Amino acid sequence: FAGYMSHQSCDSARIFPWVTTEVIARAKMEAKGESKLEVRMKKAPLLKKNMNQNGCSGEKIIDKIHRSIEMKRKFFSFEFFPPKTDPGVINLYTRMDRMVAKFEPLFVDITWGAGGSTAKLTLEISKNAQNYCASDVLMHMTCTNMPMAEIRDSLDKAKEAGIRNILALRGDPPQGQDTWEQCEKGFAHAVDLVKFIRKEYGNYFGIAVAGYPEGHISSKNLEEDIKYLKMKVDAGADFIMTQLFYDVELFFEFVKRCRNAGITVPILPGVMPINSYNSFKRMVAFTKASVPKYIWENLEPIKSNDALVKAYGIKLGITMCKKIFQSGFPGVHFYTLNLEKAITKILGGLGLAKLPSKGLRKLPWKQSCATRRQKEDVRPIFWANRPYSYLNRTVSWDEYPNGRWGNSTSPAYGELYDYHLMGLKPASLKERLRMWGAELKSEKDVFSRFTEYLEGKISRLPWCETGILLETIRLKQGLLGINNNGFLTINSQPRVNGAKSEDKVVGWGGPNGYVYQKAYIEFFASPERIQMVQKLLNTEEFKSLSFHAVNAKGHQLSNYSHTNAVNAVTWGVFPGREIIQPTVVDMASFRVWKDEAFALWQSQWSAIYPKGSKSETIIKTIHDTYYLCNIVENDFVNGDLTSLMSALEKFGRANEAKESKI
Repeated sequence: FAGYMSHQSCDSARIFPWVTTEVIARAKMEAKGESKLEVRMKKAPLLKKNMNQNGCSGEKIIDKIHRSIEMKRKFFSFEFFPPKTDPGVINLYTRMDRMVAKFEPLFVDITWGAGGSTAKLTLEISKNAQNYCASDVLMHMTCTNMPMAEIRDSLDKAKEAGIRNILALRGDPPQGQDTWEQCEKGFAHAVDLVKFIRKEYGNYFGIAVAGYPEGHISSKNLEEDIKYLKMKVDAGADFIMTQLFYDVELFFEFVKRCRNAGITVPILPGVMPINSYNSFKRMVAFTKASVPKYIWENLEPIKSNDALVKAYGIKLGITMCKKIFQSGFPGVHFYTLNLEKAITKILGGLGLAKLPSKGLRKLPWKQSCATRRQKEDVRPIFWANRPYSYLNRTVSWDEYPNGRWGNSTSPAYGELYDYHLMGLKPASLKERLRMWGAELKSEKDVFSRFTEYLEGKISRLPWCETGILLETIRLKQGLLGINNNGFLTINSQPRVNGAKSEDKVVGWGGPNGYVYQKAYIEFFASPERIQMVQKLLNTEEFKSLSFHAVNAKGHQLSNYSHTNAVNAVTWGVFPGREIIQPTVVDMASFRVWKDEAFALWQSQWSAIYPKGSKSETIIKTIHDTYYLCNIVENDFVNGDLTSLMSALEKFGRANEAKESKI
């Protein structure tokens, strides 16, 4: 063995039976500088193609249900409906994003308006919920006013969007019509829709169907309705979701009858909290749901007090759900009516409203549930505060980085459009004027807006769609100092050297691991200030910092050795896994990001002021002359950005004093 270790030539290794010719060939290729991946690709040229075609698959809800049952873990889900107005849709996205992030439901479902009236919007919201809110989606689809060709088109679009789950319904009559009628070349029953989906799409879609604890209003009796329900299951339905009910015993009896009829798939109970007396009466009249006498008696003395009615509805919801869980059912489905408070309090009463532990985040950034992005685990840091834009601009990529960032110039970023600049949840003109100033007198007023954002006095900036992250607090004092002096920060992260992956602020990736970060800062600054940055970085004190700046015209300044450098700024080490590197600073992507970052000065900020006004001129000057700069502190063990920020603040103050004298 000692003799083997002394050999310099790979050929001499043949003296050992464990060292094959394949190992020798691989050693020679790696000695030439070829990576292990390149070696594997030469050996198996079809590997990459097969991975692209079969490597990613979205999750079916039935699989998640079975997994929860096996783990004996309670679960819940939310239903939302498409609002009638654009502002309503924007508010729904905000609420949905917040509820999904806070409670982590097993899935959300999006309704299909009567007569297919919201078909396009239902698909859009379903796609956005899955892509941007990181939730698996169950999309409703009905037979009402939907010829087979339109159903096929809707299913094709759902599949193209990566949606894997459909709730197949016959549907209600169109508005203004009392009875349901089959449309020309359409389906008559939900079972026909289930059969069509299975025939045309195989097992791609998970299929849910509706169950009615008291029987559908069109059925003669419950026995007949359960017979039709079994036909839907036999045709390929994976699970059943029930209509709302308020008598839990009726639900238990319904499940018992289903089991006796040979229906074995999971049955999820539907719960709708009482939010007001009048809406409760209307819903009960519409659905014909039985209401126990004691509920009416409890509501009667408080029916004119909405607050008391809502409080009672929350208490009733908790009682019902506890009874359901105690009887062995693993989950409930909440009809939210696009409302949040009642659901929040019910989940709190059930002990299910605990905020997810930050240490359990799979990655530092929120993942998409879109089918083709299932294995994505690397992103540039620049879109950290505008994730919706990043997802949208990369939606057409054939594959997404996994393991390492690779060559970002290969998949082209989507063209920059107005909807990227406004974001998924745009602020109104009135709101932007309130936050960013109805009138600007100088660039100093702009500096003040950035410090007010850091202090929590305003809720957002064009580049930052939410408030500052908890980890940013570690840098807050330094950031306040430099922002007040003209270094306008839009992104940052502190140094982290081996924090436990369960850490509540910076943790991610699962238990028993360690996470690391290089300190990072990104800001806009005038040419004079950028020159100061360059001078500082040329000194011995700041030799461990990497720097890249670019202006709106594309002029670049950098101390990187080559123009397409990639610098890992976040990584983690976990038991039984390779090192995960989810966030990078990538020079090629930064040049793409700068177009969006500079465009936001105009589309979101200067656009709120009259043409030719002093305020508009100030923003235009910043857009035309400033640089966008990112700095990485590569010494994640001992280095941080405190000294640099102190030096920049000092320069800013000296520069301001100089200008005031002039």
